Amino acid sequence: MGTSTPELELAVRAELSLSRKTVAVLHGGTSGEREISLASGREVSKALTGRSWSGDERGPARVLGVEIEAGGAWSIDGRSYAPLEALTRLVDQVDLVFFALHGGDGEDGTLQGLFETLGLAYTGSGVPSSARCMDKEVARVLARAYGASVAPGLVQNSTDWKPGDGALRSRVRELGSAWIVKPLFGGSSVGASLVRSIDELDQALETSFAWEPRALIEGFVDGIELTGGIVSTPEGRDQALPVVEIRPHEGRFFDYEEKYDSAGAQELCPPESVSPEVCMRIQELSLGLHAQFGCRGYSRSDFILPHGSSEPVFLETNTLPGLTRRSLLPLAAAEGGIDYRTLCLWILESAARAKAERP
Repeated sequence: MGTSTPELELAVRAELSLSRKTVAVLHGGTSGEREISLASGREVSKALTGRSWSGDERGPARVLGVEIEAGGAWSIDGRSYAPLEALTRLVDQVDLVFFALHGGDGEDGTLQGLFETLGLAYTGSGVPSSARCMDKEVARVLARAYGASVAPGLVQNSTDWKPGDGALRSRVRELGSAWIVKPLFGGSSVGASLVRSIDELDQALETSFAWEPRALIEGFVDGIELTGGIVSTPEGRDQALPVVEIRPHEGRFFDYEEKYDSAGAQELCPPESVSPEVCMRIQELSLGLHAQFGCRGYSRSDFILPHGSSEPVFLETNTLPGLTRRSLLPLAAAEGGIDYRTLCLWILESAARAKAERP
């Protein structure tokens, strides 16, 4: 006999109460996005032990800082352990894990699968959706199946490539007159290049292959960069946040430096260059893709609106978007009236709800 609805609601409410819970903020990692993860982890830890704009004193009883060091060891509150010993300690001490990792094993479903095996609840999307969104080729197929527009593109393996490959250059020319080359897995534009001449293709592929053995080559879409964030409310409803417009410096795209340098791209919320109708379309697509990919808790989908068009082109969906003070999701949340600490608490509560509702 299954659990009745009233019993389930009581269990959910008990899980959503964070006041007796110990939360581990997992950050660092070995991916190219390590530095951003460290910054996200610091901000999340600070927020969970602080207070919101409204003076809300909700929050976990204890917050542990857990860093995956560059060499692979795990540090818990400053003390280093081998991964297996660290995981054993976490299982004994922790109720929830807040993922502040970006890229690599922290975002592709690997660690999510490990934590599920150990019975540890964690924030963000599960194994299948994490894997779908990290693989840009799969994400493009699923986005197109949902009805989103995608740029023309192809995948190139490093094992099948040699500099000056004439056949590849011919195929690439069919995608347009300029291109974006980036690792098939990964984020934060690490290893990505804007290629304006076919003679620059080899160098761009070498840069990408330094991070990942497969590269995605897409036709460059000249337009306005926009992003739509999604966050789950404490009631379990997925909510679209206000849209953010991104203005890189002229001649640049939204690369790593433009994303994270204090003198980088302008980030405007609400957007100044697009209509309310376009913003509504971005929110609609972001909500739909969040569901299409099976995301949980929060996500952020990126688009380009081609000049002269009203239909955005999908770029990617991030299952663990950055949570630094300069990151796009907190900016959108703040415009929507959700302060940074409340955003972090909602993300935690989504993980607690998922644990309570799990059969």
